[in-house]
Amino acid sequence: MKALLKGLDRIIVSLMWIALAVGVLMMFHVSADVAGRFFGKPFAGTNEVVAGYYMILLVFLPWAYVTRNDNHVCAEMFVRLIPPSAMVWVEIGIKILTLVYIGVFTWQTWFRAVQQMNRGEALQIVTSYLPVWPSRFALPLAGGLMAIYLVLRIISDIRDAASGRASLSPKPPSIAGEA
Repeated sequence: MKALLKGLDRIIVSLMWIALAVGVLMMFHVSADVAGRFFGKPFAGTNEVVAGYYMILLVFLPWAYVTRNDNHVCAEMFVRLIPPSAMVWVEIGIKILTLVYIGVFTWQTWFRAVQQMNRGEALQIVTSYLPVWPSRFALPLAGGLMAIYLVLRIISDIRDAASGRASLSPKPPSIAGEA
């Protein structure tokens, strides 16, 4: 199980690095476009590339990384009253509910991405078209990796909780992937 998590971790960290690189690339692209507008030579299609590629990759590729680090938004107002031994099972239940949601999300976005690919989804930019259907596959990729990671974590957490070795939200290595 730990070997599977470690192998999956490499993919998750790689996608996070890709998302960070996309963010930097987007900043340079938008900055160059703003400078170009100042000098009367803006880049054609900057808004479309930002909306059709950069933002999608930037938002969705880190999903599995956020799940891996247990960094989702949470409200602890009521769960503070739950004893730690029961809290482990509450967290497992939350992961199962998240898995169900992400499973449906991944399934639906996969079918939608295939539809968009078959239709040749594109955005019009000035005098041509920018195909954006390839970026639609980032959603099921991110959701699928998140789902796989959740399944492995749920199995690991149930095994640990049943054996009494459970701990709350173990933190994996940093983004650099140190072991």
